[in-house]
Amino acid sequence: MVPVGLECKHVWGHISGYLDSTLDAEVLAQVQKHLEHCEICSAILDSTRNILILTAGDRVYELPLGFSERLHARLDEELSGLSST
Repeated sequence: MVPVGLECKHVWGHISGYLDSTLDAEVLAQVQKHLEHCEICSAILDSTRNILILTAGDRVYELPLGFSERLHARLDEELSGLSST
């Protein structure tokens, strides 16, 4: 159970500032308190941190042959499903 305070959607707006250590003390305390009790927001924080780690370096990842075509086909399929609802 998440205690009364910041809602998830507000915490999501502070994830970048949290990771950059740019939140003021009051907001930082509220975000930390929320993260202690909210698995979803904690997972979003961890995922965002992992993405930053993966993209921050100069490493280049080679995608499997045909990946781009499969990705675009899947996106087209998903978008078609959304427009028909």
